[in-house]
Amino acid sequence: MSREFELCPGRRVGGEQPCFIIAEIGQNHQGDLATAKRMIRMAKDCGADCAKFQKSELEYKFNKKALERPYTSKHSWGKTYGEHKRHLEFSHDQYRELKKYAEEIGIFFTASGMDEMAVEFLHELDVPFFKVGSGDTNNFPYLEKTAQKGRPMVISSGMQSMNTMHQVYQIVKPINPNFCFLQCTSAYPLQPEDVNLRVISAYQSAFPDIPIGYSGHETGIAISVAAVAMGAKIVERHVTLDKTWKGSDHQASLEPNELAELVKAIRTVEKAMGSPVKQLLPCEMACNEKLGKSVVAKVTIPEGAILTLDMLTVKVGEPKGFPPEAIFDLVGQKVKKTIEEDETITEQAVENHVKKVKC
Repeated sequence: MSREFELCPGRRVGGEQPCFIIAEIGQNHQGDLATAKRMIRMAKDCGADCAKFQKSELEYKFNKKALERPYTSKHSWGKTYGEHKRHLEFSHDQYRELKKYAEEIGIFFTASGMDEMAVEFLHELDVPFFKVGSGDTNNFPYLEKTAQKGRPMVISSGMQSMNTMHQVYQIVKPINPNFCFLQCTSAYPLQPEDVNLRVISAYQSAFPDIPIGYSGHETGIAISVAAVAMGAKIVERHVTLDKTWKGSDHQASLEPNELAELVKAIRTVEKAMGSPVKQLLPCEMACNEKLGKSVVAKVTIPEGAILTLDMLTVKVGEPKGFPPEAIFDLVGQKVKKTIEEDETITEQAVENHVKKVKC
């Protein structure tokens, strides 16, 4: 079982804790503060645990030529990639306003720090945990500096290999034990054949002392629900108010009704996981009383006879008698009274019967 730790104040992840659900707003707010607040409220109303954004200090994330590159995509908010990103990037003061709003309505707030300076700002903003996006998972100096801040870390693994993830573990673990990995494939939208949910199991085996989760970019909710059934302790999904909006992430995002359904489905699956102990449950008693079978006499069995298998059969009997699994134990036993054909065989009819305790 994965070790658990406090990811946010009063909210632990791992072990038997409920799945922590992150609504990834990212930059689907279209660069509009009011829209961002609407999306935080939507995440809260749908039952998500956390609203998450993406914070970049553009001159630290991109070099000059990358920012000056022409950007003519239908999703562009400017003539260059730099203009596009600046349109979508909130200021420090706007982030403070968004965090305050999230706190007021009662949902955790954080962001992916997309470069080292962004992490510095988020640390100063006092977010509960750092999200490491897939693009920085193999950025080892970044990981070291982020881990040294001492805040819990959620690390996505898109575009990475298992060898790289072992290196990430070896770098982060000695510095900061409170972290987890998310299985992730960095494609938008993600096709089912590229999801590879079995990596969750591989991570659970390779890193048994940290929680494992899932960050999905697929359409719909079924795959994310399956991830929870496989033991994912954190689920992150992009969200939007409208999939037709401009932006490359919207198509792979969940609209409010889908997010609400995902949260509901995850909570249902968690209840359904239940206990590993297999036993007759109280809720099954009515069915067992009505349809549960007993050992009955296949023929008339005279008083004093020694039971043989050809004397016995199994039917739904009235009253209840020996359960079917006891039929072989009855062979060789002596009966104390005559048992008529088709009559239930009860404990009172068998000599020196010792009832076996079910395990």
